[in-house]
Amino acid sequence: MSIQTVGIIGAGTMGNGIAQACAVSGIPVVMVDISEAAVAKGIATVSGSLDRLVKKEKISEADKAKALGLIKGSTSYEDLKATQLVIEAATENQDLKVKILKQLDGMLAPDIIIASNTSSISITQLAAATQRADRFIGMHFFNPVPMMALVEIIRGLQTSDATHDAVHALATALGKTPITVKNAPGFVVNRILVPMINEALFVLSEGLATPEDIDAGMKLGCNQPIGPLALADMIGLDVCLAVMEVYLKEFGDSKYRPCPLLKEMVAAGRLGRKTGQGVYKY
Repeated sequence: MSIQTVGIIGAGTMGNGIAQACAVSGIPVVMVDISEAAVAKGIATVSGSLDRLVKKEKISEADKAKALGLIKGSTSYEDLKATQLVIEAATENQDLKVKILKQLDGMLAPDIIIASNTSSISITQLAAATQRADRFIGMHFFNPVPMMALVEIIRGLQTSDATHDAVHALATALGKTPITVKNAPGFVVNRILVPMINEALFVLSEGLATPEDIDAGMKLGCNQPIGPLALADMIGLDVCLAVMEVYLKEFGDSKYRPCPLLKEMVAAGRLGRKTGQGVYKY
């Protein structure tokens, strides 16, 4: 099972990032979104990203032109029929994803693999919405996709070995380092990361140290490139809260209870960088 051409649903941050990673690696891409404007914006974002790489002399102008030439923008799912893998990278909304997946499943050839870039929704559950559960898998890229080396490959209960091996090989061809993960809430990275952020907020709420000292402690003591509180502001405190609430519901374990300070800040609209204030002011 060889993947020669990749289809992507969604031209937003994750979708265009995946498209860039594929195109730079010489893999043709079909990037689909609901409007011409959304597709054009996605391609323009890739172009701007490649421009920065040219300025840093990491790629040449010829490399940029070649990569852009490998990305076909479209508003029609029909153009996905020529691919061997379609990656759904739509908004993190289960109903929307199920609707898209059912539409894809009904029109794509039976041997085409479908993957979801979800960071939180059950792969087993999403796979069950299709008639190709053995050819369905999670492929969780991290933002910003062109820079981040990791891809979590999540096997649903039904995912076949052949599907896993083909997607693992593709991730490697993209220059990424794939790790294979069983299906569970938060998979591996977010399962560890978000509770750490939640605990940092508990430490802050208890007045044990200032935000700056908490972040400095984790950066210098654990060799993290960014402190957990600054990272929470970057991710969005509302997103962190939503993830913790999912963990608490799915695992039924009180260790996943959201920090009251986190809930209070979200209620106040202090969501982080996107609102100008979270733990820090921007």
